[in-house]
Amino acid sequence: MNRQFDIIIVGAGAAGLAAGIHGAEHGAEVLILEHMDRAGKKLLATGNGKCNFTNEKQGIAYYRGKDPAFVLPALEQFGLRETLDFFRKLGILPKSRRDGYYYPASGQAASVREVLLMECRRRNVTIACDVGIRSIQKQGEFFLFRTKQGEYTGRACIIATGGKAARKTGSDGSGFPYIVGFGHKLTDIVPALVQLQGKQSFLREIAGIRAEALAELYINHEKIAEDLGELQLTETGVSGIPVFQISRYAAYGLLQGKQVMVSLNFLPDYSDKQTKELLRERFVIYGEGKTAEESLIGLFPAKLNRVLLKESGISPDEKASECRKQKLDRLAFLIRHLRVDITGTRGFEQAQVTAGGVDTGEICPKTMESRLVPGLFFAGEVMDIDGMCGGYNLQWAWSSGYVAGKSAAEYRKRKSIQGGHKSRNRVKK
Repeated sequence: MNRQFDIIIVGAGAAGLAAGIHGAEHGAEVLILEHMDRAGKKLLATGNGKCNFTNEKQGIAYYRGKDPAFVLPALEQFGLRETLDFFRKLGILPKSRRDGYYYPASGQAASVREVLLMECRRRNVTIACDVGIRSIQKQGEFFLFRTKQGEYTGRACIIATGGKAARKTGSDGSGFPYIVGFGHKLTDIVPALVQLQGKQSFLREIAGIRAEALAELYINHEKIAEDLGELQLTETGVSGIPVFQISRYAAYGLLQGKQVMVSLNFLPDYSDKQTKELLRERFVIYGEGKTAEESLIGLFPAKLNRVLLKESGISPDEKASECRKQKLDRLAFLIRHLRVDITGTRGFEQAQVTAGGVDTGEICPKTMESRLVPGLFFAGEVMDIDGMCGGYNLQWAWSSGYVAGKSAAEYRKRKSIQGGHKSRNRVKK
């Protein structure tokens, strides 16, 4: 039996659930098809399980893609204020931090997932899990979905399948073949918000260190991006939020076969000259009776001190007051310009988000509707838009989901008026 709906959404992640709720809010009968065993699985892992669901700082500067300005019409329709109001009505009390990050007051990502599912039930949005989709085709004015569980027909289709990051949560790239089948182009897809891998041998010696630092990304000797924050050093590379923020650019540089390097600055508030003066003070003026290693105590973590000395050609046991100026200048340089040559990124499984996706030039930014296929809409990470750390990828899910759901409902109304109302069968939950 073929079961008919106004809107059929592929993917029950953040964007898909938002699209379903807002589609139903605007009068549509909605079905969400999910290939995992439950909806909203990836939401549970966001913000280290606490769900940083938006940020008070908004604007084009926090979103990336071939055309970052694509996000603006969606943010104008459903931005920070609308997001906070929406979740407050659902039961989420927003709790903000000094850095502008918003979390649920419960501190649990599960709370966000649960209120979304409650709202889906309240608005009679049907969610079918463990659904294996075999094909999606446009037949006349309708979309025909052939699945292992049967056939479904929808006036409008919203693809919200995410990218390829975190396969275990259902974001495995399985939506891309359907999109290509409709004639859409995909931009190059790479991991983003992900650890970078380096080749320097000293990485093994400083693994486990956390330190405030400025990470500067160079591609073919040109500075491309930078970010400041707590850096994490691992046996194989560099990690932490500053690295995540610049990782998409590194991934694209590597994809294009370019030379990629990260320069680590452990004294970003000092100039090169001030750093030299600081070392002269610690080694020469107050270094009497101290070793070189002892002169750095309190400045950086001990393991980092030893690596910086070694790379500068200074023995840890060398008398601080006898260190030559040439070596101290070299140490000052390395403190602010420690080079890590990037050889790769961790894979999609370790990435928080996917960079790349459906070419936004083929999508109307005011409606999220395909410019190629009438009635086909997109929401969330599946498009060539990715956000920085800080709640931006979820804000994009809420904003694009709202626009796609509302626009698909309006499309359905227009087509129903043109073609007459047709009876629909319901799917049991």
